Parts: sequence; structure tokens; C-alpha cells
Amino acid sequence: MGLTMGLDIGGTKVLGGVVDPGGDVLALARRDTPADDAAKMQRLILEVIGELADAHEIDAIGIGAAGWIDAKRSTVLFSPNLAWRNEPLRDEITRYVQVPVAVENDANVAAWAEFQFGAAADANDSMIMITIGTGVGGAIVLGGELVRGANGIAGELGHMLAVPDGNPCGCGRLGCLEQYASGNALVRRAQHLAAQDPSRANQLLELSGGSADAITGLMVTQAAKAGDPVAREAFEQLGYWLGNGLADLVQILDPQVLVLGGGVIDAGDLLLHPTQEAYVKALAQRGRLPTAEIRGALLGNTAGVVGAADLARRP
Repeated sequence: MGLTMGLDIGGTKVLGGVVDPGGDVLALARRDTPADDAAKMQRLILEVIGELADAHEIDAIGIGAAGWIDAKRSTVLFSPNLAWRNEPLRDEITRYVQVPVAVENDANVAAWAEFQFGAAADANDSMIMITIGTGVGGAIVLGGELVRGANGIAGELGHMLAVPDGNPCGCGRLGCLEQYASGNALVRRAQHLAAQDPSRANQLLELSGGSADAITGLMVTQAAKAGDPVAREAFEQLGYWLGNGLADLVQILDPQVLVLGGGVIDAGDLLLHPTQEAYVKALAQRGRLPTAEIRGALLGNTAGVVGAADLARRP
């Protein structure tokens, strides 16, 4: 198979790209996402496909969509940030194109890209990827294949239990990992600490205009890089919970590589160091047994496009 197209569809954008068999992106096209209008969303997806297909001969199309995808890689069962409810996305797009179309979860396609071409490209068997953004997403590769589960919705790693009867989560449970290891959790922790002891949050409060409630994730990263004690403590807390969550996954699945992605990974060692520290401590009982290395994702904003396009090559 020659060139394929990948589309990454999320709450803010439709990003499409033409990708060669080696994972190189040859062309990109983008539209802003109308999150509350499914019909307009479809039109914009077809616009992106048309723009790219006019200039390149495409053999297949892969779509990475933010939401729960059925096991047939066809229907978006539910998307929390888009107007899709049991949306037969593959069939709708196939009506207008002459090549095969596959639909996959957006975290799965990004993880597949990292497994094939990115941070875990040297792995030949297994990888777990956790994405740290507004929430916590994830994907699992075992035996060289994505783990989709019986109903197509495996890999919701952010909804593992971290704290029994802990903070309420949007999924309806209490104490999910997402409530302690996400970008939102980082901001909540920084806001709380800055309000509690403003004298330790000078850089952070300077960035936020003196208001703890106005602190954002970008501010926490900027202040932490400048040495702000409260911002650094917020990252240490996030790393603690994330490292322990990764240790649990390693105990269960024993992957070759662990990959961290998402917006918060831009903080680099501010996140990776405390995560690694907590991870190693949590696995101390394993002694001399090998454990997966933690790595930062490499492919950035094009991971979803690359992964969707590559999965389109596979039945």
C-alpha cells in the first residue's frame, strides 16, 4: 500500500495528513472543530479529505476520533466533547470516498504512532502510553497489537482507582487516577497551595496577577521552571500519583516501554523526574527483575495523524 491519510479529530480541530509507509507526513490540512454540530463536523472532515486527496493518490483513510469507538472500528459510540452519539462515522465517510476507511480512538492512534515510529519504535512487543492533558488517557499495545477489548473501549487508564472514596470524577466514580495525575489536577493543587501559603508562590502569583484562582497549567509550568516552590510541589504531587499508576500497570501487563504524552509532558523533567522516582519506589519489591523504561513521547501534534494513517494500512 502506498500513501494513506490520517485524520485526528478532537474537541478543537480536524487535522488531516498524507503519510508515507515510513511514517513521514507529506502534507497537512486543518479545520477548526464545531463541537456541537455533527453535520457540520462531517462536512469539515470531507473538506480536509478532499483538499489532501486532490493533491495525492490515497489508498486508505484512518480516522482517530475523541471518544469510545466500537470493536468494528466503525461507530463513535459516545464522545464527551463532540456531538457524536452512536455516530456511524465510517459508513458516513465511505459514502463519499472510494477507498477503505477505519475509525479508531484518538489515544490509540497516537500510541500506535509512538510504538511504530516514535518513543517506542525500538520495542517489538509491547508498550503502554498514558497521555496527560486536561484528563488522563491511555492506550495499550501487547504482542504488537493494540488492545481494544471486547467492546472496543479498552485503555481508559485515567479511570483506574487511585484513592478509594477520593475526589469525584466526571465518569461517576470516586478517586480515579485522572483526579490526581491530570493537567486539571496539577492546576487545582497549585491553586490550593498558592492560596494556602502565598509567600511560597511568588512567581506563580506574579504570573496570575495575584489571584490563586487565575492560575493556569501554563503558568504552573513557567513558574516551576523559574524555581517557584509551590509550582514544583504541584508537579511532584502529580508525578507521585502518575508513577504509582504506572507501577500498577507494569505489575499487571509487564510492557517493554512506558510512554508519557499529552500537553503536560512539555514540562520535561519537572514531570518525568518525580514520576520516575515514585515509579521506582513503588516497584522496589521486584528487586533485580527488569522493568519498563519511562520515556516522553516524541511525535507531538502529528502523532494522531501518523498513527491513524498507519492503522489504515492494517485490516
